[in-house]
Amino acid sequence: MKIVSIVLLLVSAFLSLKHGWDAFQPPTPQQAKMMADLGITKSFVPVVGALSIAVGLLLLFPQTFFVANVLNAVIILLIMAFSLRAGNVKTALIEIPFLCLPLLLIWLKYPFKF
Repeated sequence: MKIVSIVLLLVSAFLSLKHGWDAFQPPTPQQAKMMADLGITKSFVPVVGALSIAVGLLLLFPQTFFVANVLNAVIILLIMAFSLRAGNVKTALIEIPFLCLPLLLIWLKYPFKF
């Protein structure tokens, strides 16, 4: 069980850091269209990117593990809410497994705590 928890923690931290880093890169035309469809402005993207990077780093420390997972779940819920508001049910459904990841990590607890 501990190995599963470690793997999920590393995957979650990697995804958060990657998505945060990608937010500071020039968007592809597809990404720009998706953000426009969801109603996400260009000025909001770096905020979400910085928050995602912070979450990825905070996941690695036992003192901030719970808060980082809650923030991660909130970010995913926001993406789902923006998708549903825009009428894009497919994107909202795709985010469900990603919403389960921080909740599962909270349930499994921090794996490196001695």
